[in-house]
Amino acid sequence: QVQLVESGGDLVQPGGSLRLSCAASGFSLSRNVMNWYRQAPGKERELVATIDRISVANYADTWKGRFFISRDNAKNTVYLQMNNLTPEDTAVYTCNTFSIRAGVVENYWGRGTLVIVSS
Repeated sequence: QVQLVESGGDLVQPGGSLRLSCAASGFSLSRNVMNWYRQAPGKERELVATIDRISVANYADTWKGRFFISRDNAKNTVYLQMNNLTPEDTAVYTCNTFSIRAGVVENYWGRGTLVIVSS
């Protein structure tokens, strides 16, 4: 059974940093594309960062240069390092992966971790 469990969300002051973790179980994340999404209050969920099976990372323009996604295959964990946080970064951050079987895409989601950026 695929499970994704996020942690690391917290209340942080503007300009601060946080590192989010997503621990995977039920599969080896080294074989999967892993994504971080976020959903800010009153807004749609949006893709923040992606890391593929050879650890090539891609970022939405909004977070390029401030957020960094990485993976530790030995720990079966993916991370999101977030720097120079602003109140606009307040959101629930959720880990995602997917599988494709017989042409059908199945998404797997964690429950998310809440990040609040406020002074």
